Amino acid sequence: QVQLVESGGGLVQAGGSLRLSCAASGLTFGSYAVGWFRQAPGKQRELVATITTGRTPNYVDSVKGRFTISRDNAKNTVYLQMNSLEPEDTAVYYCAAAAYTLHLRRGAIDYWGQGTQVTVSS
Repeated sequence: QVQLVESGGGLVQAGGSLRLSCAASGLTFGSYAVGWFRQAPGKQRELVATITTGRTPNYVDSVKGRFTISRDNAKNTVYLQMNSLEPEDTAVYYCAAAAYTLHLRRGAIDYWGQGTQVTVSS
């Protein structure tokens, strides 16, 4: 059974930091591109960051310079380091795996995690 399990969410004040983790099992982790999505109530799902099998990162403009995506294939884990958090970052954050980053951008997801709540207070 393939599983992606997120952790690390919580409540922080504006300007604070969180580090999200996505632990994968049941798949050949190094063969997948991985992304982080977020969704706030009443808003569209948004792709925040992606990382290729070759560890090339990409970010939505609103988080550039604040968020860092990374992966440790030996640990089957992807991370999202979130700094200088803003109330607008409040959402449920999901990790997702697909064959290519293009698939992530198109929403053609092979596997989803269950999500972790991030709340940023002002």
